[in-house]
Amino acid sequence: MTLRLGVVLPTYNERKNLRGMVERLDKALAGIPWEVIIVDDNSPDGTSDEARAIAQEDSRVRVIQRIGRRGLSSAAIEGMCATAAPVVAVMDADHQHDPALLPGMLAAIESGEYDLSYASRFAEGASTEEWGRPDRVKASNLANRIANKVTGVELTDPMSGYFMLKTEVLRADAHRLSGVGFKILLDILATVEQPLRIKEVPMNFAARAEGESKLDRTVVFEFMVGLYDKWLGRWIPTRFALFGTIGGLGVVVHMAVLAAVLGLFGEAFAVAHYPKEVAFIAGQTTAALVAMTFNFVLNNELTYADKRLRGFVPLLTGWVRFLITCAFGLLANIGAATALVRLGFNPYPAAIVGIVLGSVWNFALSSKFVWGKY
Repeated sequence: MTLRLGVVLPTYNERKNLRGMVERLDKALAGIPWEVIIVDDNSPDGTSDEARAIAQEDSRVRVIQRIGRRGLSSAAIEGMCATAAPVVAVMDADHQHDPALLPGMLAAIESGEYDLSYASRFAEGASTEEWGRPDRVKASNLANRIANKVTGVELTDPMSGYFMLKTEVLRADAHRLSGVGFKILLDILATVEQPLRIKEVPMNFAARAEGESKLDRTVVFEFMVGLYDKWLGRWIPTRFALFGTIGGLGVVVHMAVLAAVLGLFGEAFAVAHYPKEVAFIAGQTTAALVAMTFNFVLNNELTYADKRLRGFVPLLTGWVRFLITCAFGLLANIGAATALVRLGFNPYPAAIVGIVLGSVWNFALSSKFVWGKY
């Protein structure tokens, strides 16, 4: 029988969910020639090994284990491009997406009336009650409103991770997809040049069967990052833009601390007859250390969310490495700023010059040695 459908399961730490999901696919797709491509980002829980074990028993199961590459969107793209089926679906492996919807979605595509079919959590007849996360429902609703305005496509759930389309449509624009974040459907809708005929299917969004959700409080932020990468990433790399944006926030922190130190201790240094630059050096050094700590925390949560350090020891180690890798940047920062103050410049513009000189160095080394993403 000719292969009709490829199903892509991007995975990370989904070992306990895989076998049950393949069994549900087998039941839902009875009578339909299908294959499933499990794209795993080298999960530490042995997801790839479990997938290979299942593949030994079922030839319809294929495995792609990605080493040194991470991200749900890029995994989905890689899996979709790997199938020989004329139609491909993307869904989660955690049982939140019901495989029973696949035959109806496939029928819509094969009818020739639609190019893409997707399962909506917010369409008429859909439900998120089993999800049990009203906070995430609100975040998704906000992101959906933004997505509809940006893409110009009015859908009830453009942030859905459960969809199906013709592989020829995907391959035609695969090279233009950003692959950033985890909302690949939004990426596709924002990329294709010709409007797609879309079939919406209501879905009862369930709770995870096993494990922890990969989507956290940064969901809307990740969504905005994906939009940025789509339209501006070609000129300014997304990760550097994030690093620089957080650095800009760090400037605010830096200036606040500097002002506090000079305001609280500047007069004391003057009374003690220290040269005026001594007070500035003390303030600049303190401000730089506080700002670097601030930057480390935000970069760990946002810029390097895919390599986020967790736990006390990893965080402490990462913080120390971040300070060390930024040491030369800090020296350039303080040295350049102090030199300008000695030349008569105002302390605050001098501080900004010092920050700018150290920023590129900080990004390059911290990307490599703290989070391992150069």
